[in-house]
Amino acid sequence: MAVSDQVPTQSPFHAKSTADEVLSDIDLTGKTAIVTGGYSGLGLETVRALAKKGVSVVVPVRSPEKAAEALAGIGGDVTTAPMDLADVASVRSFAKTMGETLSHLDFLINNAGIMACPEARVGPGWESQFGVNHMGHFALTEALMPLLQKAPGTRVVALSSAGHKISDIIWDDIQFKKNDYDKWRAYGQAKTANALFANALSRRLRDSGGLAFSVHPGGIFTPLQRHLPQEEMVALGWIDENGEPSELARQGFKTPEQGASTTLWAATSASLEGQPGVYCADCDIAAPTNPDDPAARFSGVDPHACSDASAERLWKVSEALLADV
Repeated sequence: MAVSDQVPTQSPFHAKSTADEVLSDIDLTGKTAIVTGGYSGLGLETVRALAKKGVSVVVPVRSPEKAAEALAGIGGDVTTAPMDLADVASVRSFAKTMGETLSHLDFLINNAGIMACPEARVGPGWESQFGVNHMGHFALTEALMPLLQKAPGTRVVALSSAGHKISDIIWDDIQFKKNDYDKWRAYGQAKTANALFANALSRRLRDSGGLAFSVHPGGIFTPLQRHLPQEEMVALGWIDENGEPSELARQGFKTPEQGASTTLWAATSASLEGQPGVYCADCDIAAPTNPDDPAARFSGVDPHACSDASAERLWKVSEALLADV
C-alpha cells in the first residue's frame, strides 16, 4: 500500500462511535485474541468488548496483581500470561507458551505503549519508546507468525497515533545516541514505526490470507499520559489550570469506549478486505494529509507513515536489531 491507498470507505461509523456499536452485528464466537496492554485504558475496553462478543482473550501482563484487579469484572473468557515488552526474552517466552496452548490466533491487537517519557534504555540499549512501542511488538508478532498464519483471515492491529506527524524514522540516529533526547520526537518516531510495521506486515501475511492495519484511536485521557506534568498538559491545551479537561478536550477527546472503536473496526470490518496495511482513524481509512498544513495536525495520515519503501527498510532494520538479542 501507499498514500494513494488511503481512501476512506464511507464507513457508517464515526469518531464518537463506541466499541460495542462497531461489534453489534458481528458474530465473533469461537475467535481468539491477544491484546497487549489489555488491563488499562483503551486496551481494557478492547478486551471488555471482545470478551462480551464471545472472544477468548489472552492478556499479556507485566503486573499480575494490577491486571487481576482491572480484569476482575470483565467476565467472559479472559486469561493472562506474563510478558514484558521491554524484555525480548520475556516476549519470546510468552509467544512460546501461546504456540503450545493456542490452536490459532484470529486477532493480535498491539495496543500497549508508552508516551513522552523521560529518556530510558531497554533491551540492548534501545531508546525506550522505540524499544517498547515498536521493537517489543515486532518481536512478539514475529514469534507469533506460525499461529497467525494458521488462521485464515487473521488480523493484526497496531496502535499508532496522530503523533506520527511529529517525526519520521530518524534513520541515522534511531536510538538517540548522537542527538539530544527529545521525548516528543521519540514518541513521534515510535508511532511512525507502528504504522510502517503494519504496512510491511501486511505483505508477509498475504499468502495466508491475513491482514494488518495501524490505527489512530483519537485523543483520550488514559494512563498513557502518566509521564506528563500538569503544566505541560495545560500548555498542550488538554486541561485547564485547575486540572479539568479543557474545552478543546471536551469537544475533541474521546471516552475509552469510543477510543477502542477504531481498533475493533480495523480488526473486524469487511470494508477493509483488499485494503492491506492502511492507516485508520475514526472508524474509517484515514485520508492522506499535507504535513505542511497546520489544520491537519491531528487528522489524516502523513505520507512518511505510508511509504512502502520505508516500511521495508524499517522491517530490515528491526530484524537486524532483534538478531542481536
